[in-house]
Amino acid sequence: MPRAEFAFPGPLRDRLVGAILDGSKTATTSLLREYGDEGEPVPEPGARSVLIDSAGEPVAVIETAAVRVVPLAGVDAAHAVDEGEGHGSVAEWRAAHEEFWNSDAMRAELGDGGFEVDDATPVVLERFRVVEDLRRRLRPR
Repeated sequence: MPRAEFAFPGPLRDRLVGAILDGSKTATTSLLREYGDEGEPVPEPGARSVLIDSAGEPVAVIETAAVRVVPLAGVDAAHAVDEGEGHGSVAEWRAAHEEFWNSDAMRAELGDGGFEVDDATPVVLERFRVVEDLRRRLRPR
């Protein structure tokens, strides 16, 4: 099963994984170029993946419920809220995402290539749900 790794290992991933596990994060956004650059297909409804925490451990199985590819300017408030990161507006959500996408770590991951993030940048909006919490199964008794 493919791995679902949100952000990079560390505090941000820990917060995102926690929000997924407590049900407050049911959506995510990726740059479309992340899929093309890594040779991965865009997720499809029904696809399952293993959610990985910062320690590299599997913690849950998530299933894609819906996917849309839209220009960055097309992200709506409902999607921003469903990302579960506490942003009070689409503008706040966008600023946080642009900061991440323009970070040194993300630039290194994508091979800078001089890309810019603007209103027309294609993004993948994915909705998902947790179908199995692996923490219970993997804990010693």
